[in-house]
Amino acid sequence: MSTKDPEQIREEIEATREELGDTIEALAAKADVKAAAQKKVERAKVAVVRPVVLGPVALGVLALIAWRLKKRD
Repeated sequence: MSTKDPEQIREEIEATREELGDTIEALAAKADVKAAAQKKVERAKVAVVRPVVLGPVALGVLALIAWRLKKRD
């Protein structure tokens, strides 16, 4: 059995406290139903808005490419 000096014990206690604090924060975040629901709503908004915005942009790029190719001929 090895004996630890008081400084090593203090360092281990501090590390354990930090880990415990991180664990408590993670559990609190998981228990926050309102925040989780808001995140889901934001993800859903992005999923809906992205195609709506990117669709016309893609069409514009394709039209520009077609126009440039036609202009070359």
